Amino acid sequence: MEKFGFVGLPNAGKSSLYNALTGGSALAAPYAFATTDPNVGVAKVFDKRLDALSIMSNTKKIVHASVQFNDIGGLVEGASKGEGLGNKFLAGIREVDAIVFVLRAFEDDDVPGPSDPLEHLRILEIELTLADLDVVEKQIYKKRKAARADASLQPEVDAAEAALAVLEEGVPIYRSDLSDEHREELRPWFRLTNKPVLAIVNVGEEQLEEIESVIAPVKAELGEIASVFGASIQLEAEAAQLDEEDRAEMLEALGLGEGALPQFIQQAYHVLGLRTFLTTGEQETRAWTFRVGSTAPVCAGKIHSDLERGFIKAETIRWDELLEFGSWAKAKEVGKIRQEGKDYIVQDGDVLDIRHST
Repeated sequence: MEKFGFVGLPNAGKSSLYNALTGGSALAAPYAFATTDPNVGVAKVFDKRLDALSIMSNTKKIVHASVQFNDIGGLVEGASKGEGLGNKFLAGIREVDAIVFVLRAFEDDDVPGPSDPLEHLRILEIELTLADLDVVEKQIYKKRKAARADASLQPEVDAAEAALAVLEEGVPIYRSDLSDEHREELRPWFRLTNKPVLAIVNVGEEQLEEIESVIAPVKAELGEIASVFGASIQLEAEAAQLDEEDRAEMLEALGLGEGALPQFIQQAYHVLGLRTFLTTGEQETRAWTFRVGSTAPVCAGKIHSDLERGFIKAETIRWDELLEFGSWAKAKEVGKIRQEGKDYIVQDGDVLDIRHST
């Protein structure tokens, strides 16, 4: 399961965000380092397609796709040199697949720390960049020496040289123009600024009506590097503790619609190149996670390894087309169910029925 790490200064709202997404009960306290060990939880990926298909199929059980979120202890200036939780904090980030910056924009005299999200972002990026620079500086000499004896290692050294030049300028790898090839070579070296990133700006309830103007500076700063979301994380966390009907009523009363978090999770899911195919029937309607570019046999293997080994063909139709016909049988009757072979590249939203040999 893919892992996302919440990275932010103390009191930015990381633990509250974790609780809102996972329904957890992590301690969210107005003082630094309330979280010393990462909280790990699983959140379902909201998907209206599942609900629609389950109604069509009169399904007994719905299974959503899911992702893992790690609530990592707060970072402070000097973390790259051991301040605060120091190396323990940085080790937690190395274990995740993507970083979610949690940036505080709300003001509260009872909660210490800055309320400028750009200041939060500046500190976070500096500390992660310094930590990566330290790793490259320590390893590059040995890599250069090894490459003199083994020419196959030269591409890795070239990538490290390029990274060193970027990091020495105080620029995180995800902001750089390093090629995809260089970034791939760098993966065994370090796991901080060479990751996909997203950002969520935590606003106060009184800022909801002007949320776009509050998050605009962060959007401008990050540009196309990362998707930026705004949310009152405390309100979303409170709503997450309610049953579905009361939650919807609360969010609607606040003018928040479905809330910001379903869209955030969808974007987090997509930033790692993850997509969803679906299966549906009376017993179960389910979302299955796959990576962009996966073939039908690989996706069949997500259901069961036997289906990949014995794959014959995939019967498939787009989820919205299937809904138009009202049932799999009717869609098949009019010839709208496609027969796809081993080379078929599965698309997000495909409904699959795998045919296989035993």
